[in-house]
Amino acid sequence: MTEMLLSVKNASVSYGKVEAVREVSLDVAPGEIVTIVGANGAGKTTLLNSIMGILPFRGQVQIDGCRFERLDIEDRVAAGLFLVPEHRELFTSMTVADNLVLGGFRTSRSSATAALQRVYAMFPRLKERRLQLAGTLSGGEQQMLAMGRALMGEPKLLMLDEPSLGLAPRIVADIFTIIGDLRAAGIAVLLVEQNAQAALRIADRAYVMELGSFVLGGAASKIAGDPRVVASYLGFEQGMSHQETAS
Repeated sequence: MTEMLLSVKNASVSYGKVEAVREVSLDVAPGEIVTIVGANGAGKTTLLNSIMGILPFRGQVQIDGCRFERLDIEDRVAAGLFLVPEHRELFTSMTVADNLVLGGFRTSRSSATAALQRVYAMFPRLKERRLQLAGTLSGGEQQMLAMGRALMGEPKLLMLDEPSLGLAPRIVADIFTIIGDLRAAGIAVLLVEQNAQAALRIADRAYVMELGSFVLGGAASKIAGDPRVVASYLGFEQGMSHQETAS
């Protein structure tokens, strides 16, 4: 049996009296891509933020078998857990290169230098734009920079919150290709994504979230073929397109 890199048990998150996430459990194995799909307001971002330690929650979180729900964000980062937030949170008045260097501040100089070369190899456009201010980049380039900055910290698990949001279809395809490359490099990914078709195509396993709870879970290929998912998140034509691609 594969030992899970991330294990979340019975996580619940409340905003005052409103329970945004209710008794959610999930696992991510090393080198695995797991996606959470669902509509706006389902609780997906809240769940990621609670795992990262940004929001308080009830439940258990383990990484590499060690519980860390009481640890602060810095300790979670040190354990190999990184979040690329929905709005990217770049230092817009700093250059691309400086944003990347900041991402590797916890690592040694030699490790950061090697990581920077890997990031530039994965995102050639960032190397071309390395002296450009982050705030002047296109939306797709900013998403690449946000991912690259997280990769500078040498994560074991990268959590991505809506990486395709607001991007053109061609750029979305590039981003998802890169996510697949992360799996090949041995980096696990927990992906929150409204573009269910793209997310289910690339993921190993998937969870469907509605109103703060998981209503379905299993192999991504099986979830993609579920009539409820096709009707609610893919649409008939999109669902047929995904199945044809997977066959």
